[in-house]
Amino acid sequence: MPKAKIRYRKEEWEVASGMTIRAAIEKVGLDPLNVLALRDKKLVNDQTILEPEDEIRLVNVISGG
Repeated sequence: MPKAKIRYRKEEWEVASGMTIRAAIEKVGLDPLNVLALRDKKLVNDQTILEPEDEIRLVNVISGG
C-alpha cells in the first residue's frame, strides 16, 4: 500500500495514503488542534487527503495577543 510521510520536529512516521491529514495526525498520537500541516511549504487543511509519496511537515500552532 502506498505511504505518505509525516514529520514533526525530529520525528517521522509513515502512514497509509488515502486518509485525511487529521486522521493521520491522530494516528501518530498528536492533537490536530495543536499543529498545522504543510505540503510543499504550503498550508493545507486537516481534511486534505494524503496522496502517495506526500511529505507533510507539522508545525506548532502559535497564538498570542
